Amino acid sequence: MGAKAAAGPSARERLLEAANELFYDEGVHTVGIDRVIERAGVAKASLYNTFGSKDELVRAYLEGRHARVAERVTRYLERYSDPRDRLLGVFEAQGELFAEQGFRGCAFVSASAESPGEAVSRAADDYRGWVRGLLTGLAREAGAAEPEKLGRQLHMIYDGASLSARMDRDPSSAVTARSAAETLLDAACR
Repeated sequence: MGAKAAAGPSARERLLEAANELFYDEGVHTVGIDRVIERAGVAKASLYNTFGSKDELVRAYLEGRHARVAERVTRYLERYSDPRDRLLGVFEAQGELFAEQGFRGCAFVSASAESPGEAVSRAADDYRGWVRGLLTGLAREAGAAEPEKLGRQLHMIYDGASLSARMDRDPSSAVTARSAAETLLDAACR
C-alpha cells in the first residue's frame, strides 16, 4: 500500500467532496466557505492555496458534477449499439439520476440562479454545450434530417424533465421525456 493510499484523500479531494455535498444540498450562495472548510477538515489556507477563491471552488464543484453526469450517461449508453436506442437511452440515464436519494435538480440551474458570475456561467455553458452536442451527435447518428434542430428540441425536453423531476418530486418524468423524445425522433427520421 503506497503512502498516498495510507494518507487518505488530499485536501483538494476533501474540499471538493464537502463542496459537492453542501453546495448541492443547500446552494452555492447560502453555504459559506467556513462551512466547506469545516466539513472538509482542512485549514482555510488549504482552500485558498488550492482554489484561490470560493468562485473557483464553485467552478471546480460544477466541473466535477459535469464529469460525473458525463461518465454516467456514457456508461449507460454503452448498453446500446443502435443509434436510436442510444439517443433514447440519454433519457433513461437521466431517470436513474432522478430516482437517486437526495436528487435536488440540476446543479447548474441552481448555481446559475443563486450565484451568477463568470465562473458559474463558464461551467454551466460547458455542461450545456456537452448535453447539446451529445444529443445533436446522437440525432445525427440516428439519421435525423436536421440533427441540430432535433438536438435543440431534445435539449429542451432534457431540461424540462429535470425541472419536473425536482419541482414535482416525480422521477418518472424521465419516462415521459423519453416518450416525447421518441416521438420527435420518429418525426425527424421520416
